[in-house]
Amino acid sequence: MAQTFDLLLRGATVVNHGGEGVRDIGVSGGRIAEIGSLRRASAGEVIDCTGLHILPGVIDSQVHFREPGATHKEDLETGSLAAVMGGVTAVFEMPNTSPLTTSAETLADKIARGRNRMHCDFAFFMGGTRENTRDLPELELLPGCAGVKVFMGSSTGSLLVEDDDGVRNILKAIRRRASFHSEDEFRLRERKDHQVAGDPRSHPVWRDELTALECTRRLVALARETGKRIHVLHITTRQEIAFLQNHKDVASVEVTPQHLTLEAPDCYERLGTYAQQNPPVRGGAHRAGLWEGLAQGIVDVLGSDHAPHTREEKDKGYPNTPSGMPGVQTLVPIMLDHVNAGRLSLARLVDLTSAGPQRLFNIAGKGRIAAGYDADFTVVDLKRRETISDKWIASRAGWTPFNGMTVTGWPVGTIIRGKKVMWEGALVTAAQGDCVRFMEALKKEA
Repeated sequence: MAQTFDLLLRGATVVNHGGEGVRDIGVSGGRIAEIGSLRRASAGEVIDCTGLHILPGVIDSQVHFREPGATHKEDLETGSLAAVMGGVTAVFEMPNTSPLTTSAETLADKIARGRNRMHCDFAFFMGGTRENTRDLPELELLPGCAGVKVFMGSSTGSLLVEDDDGVRNILKAIRRRASFHSEDEFRLRERKDHQVAGDPRSHPVWRDELTALECTRRLVALARETGKRIHVLHITTRQEIAFLQNHKDVASVEVTPQHLTLEAPDCYERLGTYAQQNPPVRGGAHRAGLWEGLAQGIVDVLGSDHAPHTREEKDKGYPNTPSGMPGVQTLVPIMLDHVNAGRLSLARLVDLTSAGPQRLFNIAGKGRIAAGYDADFTVVDLKRRETISDKWIASRAGWTPFNGMTVTGWPVGTIIRGKKVMWEGALVTAAQGDCVRFMEALKKEA
């Protein structure tokens, strides 16, 4: 008797644990039911994917969607729309909203705002502070929590924990891998006079490589002292890559497409403050160091650090301008262009955007194209050439630093838990986003 599925994807080149090969995928009840030759099968919906590649759903483990508190820049709906338009199936959102995500109540509020309003699946980081350190063992296990995030630099209010004692106490308290913004706040304060009014080229001079390296050294020492695991976000220096190579037992590493693609001083001369972010885009030697770290397997994941601001805010003039740029929608096409240029393989991209996040954060049921897993797929055309434009950007910010860049490789479809959400640039299913599940929290959920 012929098999029947809810959804059948035919004739794609599937990229999974078995390598690359032309296969069909049958989906039932939102999960992958079978992979292989399913020519005799039928389904409620059949999609011909001949000539396309199907990747495990891309997980962007660092975004700022600004809700609640700054929804004039972005909100959970518009940010997640940008995600699915770019082929991203799940996001981890950061705690520096207003109010801060530092309690069970503020996490529950975000989950309630996101459920069936966000277009992709989601989880939210719990901000680690001096005030909530004692509560973190319970907070980090709440359903929908991606883990604890600590800002050692570049934040305000109680989210800034710049001293060793504060970070040490947080690490002692928690059990899951904690994520860190690693810039030395003390050095930033000392070097503030290196900012040159009206000249964003001074941004990486103020926030120099030692600002990053010294903080990362401190952080690794604290992780070893406490016996805990750390995730160092948006690495920007070749020195940090060389240092972290010898500490992979405790430290995982993220880089962003922006830091792999843009280069100082050119980006500041072309884009001005629109290239300003923390940690900053640096010169070519540092970009080459990041690529070497990626090639050597030191880098574990890619995150977009999607951090949108309005044009009005970006046009105020340095240093009175906020740091950050949109990135969730451009992550896939920018990295596919790098694949086509021979800078990394498609298998390595999958490891950085699907298997890597699953492995580091212990995600349940996502990150692989395998029977029993959620039917999350990023469908791409590796040969399609498109020009990225501000007009294409779905973020409320309405701009991208990659405006005018022609890329080879493009997201054609976003499928989440068996539902076709985006296809050929159009939103085809109403928002049905739900919480990403984590191994450590499954008992809590039950």
